[in-house]
Amino acid sequence: MRIALTSIFVDDQQKALEFYTQKLGFVKINDHPMGEHRWLTVAGPDGPEGVELLLEPNNDPVAQAYQQGLKAKGKPCTSFEVDDVKAEVERLRGHGVLITLEPVEEQWGGYAMFDDSCGNIISIHSVGI
Repeated sequence: MRIALTSIFVDDQQKALEFYTQKLGFVKINDHPMGEHRWLTVAGPDGPEGVELLLEPNNDPVAQAYQQGLKAKGKPCTSFEVDDVKAEVERLRGHGVLITLEPVEEQWGGYAMFDDSCGNIISIHSVGI
């Protein structure tokens, strides 16, 4: 058993696609119509054959409550691994990404958080900071 797909809720699929590809550097893998929405997945640039991230439309009241509740508490809906948290925060800031938590150092490494502009707080982490 392995993880091949995971998802996050987004309030606008097109805006999410632009954010995740243009600002984060992910690669679009699938983009297929599904009624009024799309089966829209992206993956990291260094492993497009790996785990895909489904940019899932937030069109369900339960999903909306979950997404809004996490964001209201400043909690990330997921975390992405990076080589260097501080360098990645500066790269994201250069792309106009709103950093919601500056890099925090821990014994194991470090983390930071940003707003994906589609309804989510995302954490980035690295082993070693």
